[in-house]
Amino acid sequence: MTLSALGLLLDAPVDALRGPKPAEHVWHVSIRNAPTDRTLTDTEWATVAAEMVHAAGVAPHGDEHGCRWVAVRHAPDHIHIVATLARRDGRGPRIRGDILRMHTAARTFETAWGLEPMSPLDETARRAPATGEKEKATRRGLTEPARATLQRTVRQAAALATDDTDFLTRLRDAGLRVREHHDENGTVDGYAVALPGDRADHGTRPVWFSGRTLAYDLSLPRIRERYEPAITPADITRAHHRIREAAALLARAGRAQGAGDVAALGDLLTVAAAVSPAAVRDKVRAAAAAFEQASRAPGARTLDGRARTRFKAAARALERAPRTARGGGAPAVLNLLLALVEAIEAATAWHRAQNHRAQTTAAARAAVLLREAATLTTTGARTATPRTVRVTPAAERGPAPLPPVTGVPPRPPTGTHPGPDVGPGRSR
Repeated sequence: MTLSALGLLLDAPVDALRGPKPAEHVWHVSIRNAPTDRTLTDTEWATVAAEMVHAAGVAPHGDEHGCRWVAVRHAPDHIHIVATLARRDGRGPRIRGDILRMHTAARTFETAWGLEPMSPLDETARRAPATGEKEKATRRGLTEPARATLQRTVRQAAALATDDTDFLTRLRDAGLRVREHHDENGTVDGYAVALPGDRADHGTRPVWFSGRTLAYDLSLPRIRERYEPAITPADITRAHHRIREAAALLARAGRAQGAGDVAALGDLLTVAAAVSPAAVRDKVRAAAAAFEQASRAPGARTLDGRARTRFKAAARALERAPRTARGGGAPAVLNLLLALVEAIEAATAWHRAQNHRAQTTAAARAAVLLREAATLTTTGARTATPRTVRVTPAAERGPAPLPPVTGVPPRPPTGTHPGPDVGPGRSR
């Protein structure tokens, strides 16, 4: 059978529709094994494919009117499934929530076949710009999409804000357009931001992003969880000592307390990236971006923690005296970077103890990037080394304590799939 003939068969239900045809009628997912998994047979992959289209609602088991689909295996470790979003009885399929249901089905195969388990969906991954947003940035000659710029700017304002007024003022001072949403009592209960010059509908309106659409933890309720009262000038001294004290506290944190600590550490990295010397700024900014997912603990809503206040104090110190480290030269910068590495190692160990696979990987990657930044400052100045971080078991923690963490796992090799086995990803 030729590809054109196969395409005609797949599209036949769409062509037969008497009413309006769907604007986007092609459904596509890829399903991949982890590099460490055994190679599945064609029969096993066929079973996976049939179960996935059933879980997605594309072609339920026993439904003779389900959508037409085909699975293609052109490599040992993955398959692609393509379906036509038109049932043979003329109705449209119910595929809302398809990815979540397919992830649930994938967990079943992992258990039954002894494959490497993937982290469950926990809504902590970064929201990436859509293809259209990337193309628009390219047309405008921008280095990144508007969403990415807004994410970074809003995250920096949230990291330093003490209340709603302070937060919204920081957004406006950063040059963003800000639109507030008020409830029936006139109280602010949401916000949206737009980048100047980013417009839609032939330039007739700004492109607004609510906090929630920028990132899961940038909605106003989630930002309010991270507010910390203003710190007096007496507390703004020797940031790297406060960071090391916080790292020691994080190493002893329990499940609930650690969630607030890693969130505050993420805020600190965001501020550090903004005020770092030019020689290391790109590395620190990359580390902050890598740690972003690790700053969001799955399911955690109350961001309390003993280390949180010290991380917040260090962030405020960097904000109010951003040239302090630069004034001390390379040794001061190195001290700060190594203290941050120590804190991230503690966060990595905490996430590992809670079985947060995705967050553990994100934190480890951030530590590698910060170590690379530290190497840029070590020419003629190596004044400190990060201390070994140990995790002490807390009463509310389930997993057993970990051995000492004396380093950071190496960066994952490029060109390989980073994690899951049969975890679906989708494009349309």
